Amino acid sequence: MYLTQLGALALSVYLANAFQNTSPLFFFSTSEILASSPQIASAASLSETLTKSLERCPSDTYVIVSQPGVNAVDYRNRHAAPYLKSRITGTNRDIRSSFTVTDVVGEIDPNQLVSVLETQCGAGILSVDASTGSFPVVDDMKPRIISLDFPSLSTTHDRASKLSENDGFLSSVLDLLPSPKYTVIYTTTPISSDHPQILIQESQTYEMDSAFPSAVHIDLKRDYSIQGRASNHSGVDSSLPLFEKYQFFTPGIFMGLLVGFLLLAILYVGISGVSSLQVSYAAFDKENGPAAQKKQQQ
Repeated sequence: MYLTQLGALALSVYLANAFQNTSPLFFFSTSEILASSPQIASAASLSETLTKSLERCPSDTYVIVSQPGVNAVDYRNRHAAPYLKSRITGTNRDIRSSFTVTDVVGEIDPNQLVSVLETQCGAGILSVDASTGSFPVVDDMKPRIISLDFPSLSTTHDRASKLSENDGFLSSVLDLLPSPKYTVIYTTTPISSDHPQILIQESQTYEMDSAFPSAVHIDLKRDYSIQGRASNHSGVDSSLPLFEKYQFFTPGIFMGLLVGFLLLAILYVGISGVSSLQVSYAAFDKENGPAAQKKQQQ
């Protein structure tokens, strides 16, 4: 019995250490791309899957994001990446295909994906440094690769707010794209082994029920944390359209409109009846009344 317990403990420690060296990957596109992956996959097999999906050149713009120093626990915080979550979970109706790999063993080389897109699709590359807070806006429809590099997260407790800022920057970049056909490959690298305590600290802030089932420079540094907190307190997803967020036509409003139309119809009939009355002016003359007629007959 003691040997069984000791073996189970050793296995759990081994698995915990194994998942410390993994990080998630997110993929979403406005085009139909038949691609799926398990929750745990190696970087080599995942790179092969992504290469096969990108060889058909399904989009006009390809955004390859690199976020070092994170793990899956960071994105379970509901304040960390609300816009990324809306695109991954299907809340955003523009997204037609997406998948998430919670634990990627190894690191995916973004340069390999860039090379495939340059060779197969003839796309030009545009590098963006998110630390500067600026993005060169383009207005042509040529195939393009946007390489978006975020700085590594710090080891302090403001990791969720930093991820929220990066999420807002990515959302702004997508809003400024000239073509609605885009594909985003959000790659990450695991936390350095020098800071293993981050896993324990961030796991205590778990707040979700489950994991993720020619240029003019514009300043894109925005504070999206306030908006995220407001939407979470109200219980309404801020990314939904207006007529899905609120109910404008309730039974009470329908009954009120029906009664209002009925009263307007009655008012119209009454005004029409009064205005159709015709009385001659002589009917109000005293000399032409009934008494005057009797006098004339006598």
